[in-house]
Amino acid sequence: MGAGVVSSDRGGSRRRRRSRTRPMSEINVTPFVDVMMVLLIIFMVAAPLLTVGVPVELPKTAANALPTDEEEPLTVTITAEGVVQIQTTDVAREDLVARLRGIAAERESDRVFLRADGAVPYELVMQVMGALNAGGFSNIGLVTDAGGPRLDGSDG
Repeated sequence: MGAGVVSSDRGGSRRRRRSRTRPMSEINVTPFVDVMMVLLIIFMVAAPLLTVGVPVELPKTAANALPTDEEEPLTVTITAEGVVQIQTTDVAREDLVARLRGIAAERESDRVFLRADGAVPYELVMQVMGALNAGGFSNIGLVTDAGGPRLDGSDG
């Protein structure tokens, strides 16, 4: 990468038998910095693309975000058409509790995030929440978009 030769003249100009050369022991770090900058840019661009998502129009609220765990959070989604999905897999409503019990047995955390389209009836959201509780998930977080209206009449 950048090993060169540096000559040393120790004896002065009178005693010039043979010039001694020693290897240069300094490392040129410029290529390393260039590679690290390219990797940083690649990861900054690719990170937002790695999120799993189903297109859902979430209602807006003034609530703060929940803290995340080390384990990838389980997400249950109710689309505008009323289709229930675990992560990105469609699940029939009658099979939901059985699937959730199987997933709960494999997971350490009982936290689950429920995403529901704003057009979905409240009754369906509550039925899915009941299924989540029956499936072994008691720590349910409702996902909304931030910046919605507040109850005091001001906009967030």
